Amino acid sequence: MQVVLDMREKELEERQMEMAKILAALNAQQEKLQEIILSEEQNKDKMESLYNAETLDITQIESHRQFGIKLAVDEQNQRRVIANTESILKIKQNEVKEAHQKVEILKNLKEKQEKEFYKEFLQAEMKEIDDITSARYRFQQ
Repeated sequence: MQVVLDMREKELEERQMEMAKILAALNAQQEKLQEIILSEEQNKDKMESLYNAETLDITQIESHRQFGIKLAVDEQNQRRVIANTESILKIKQNEVKEAHQKVEILKNLKEKQEKEFYKEFLQAEMKEIDDITSARYRFQQ
């Protein structure tokens, strides 16, 4: 029983480690998204300052416009990556939950078996004491 419990606990730990890795990746992806959003805001501010300048520099405006389009595409792609990672995380969370339930079931079963063993042990011990007491009583008569 203990061997199976140890295996289940090891499986639970592995699942938790996998989930932790996915969670770390998700956090990194969200940070990357925040960086993209910040770059978009900075690019918009730069374009506004170019539009408000005394002389219009069309090449710079166009390059910032192209960069803005690239950032918008990057943001969409990053949001998709995050959504995929979140769905993988949910799957891993379910796997961890199932592994945890299996461990708890085995722990409860082991505890019940231990209680039953001690109960039977105490009953056998009481029977032996009764037999010894009966034998002594018969021997004294």
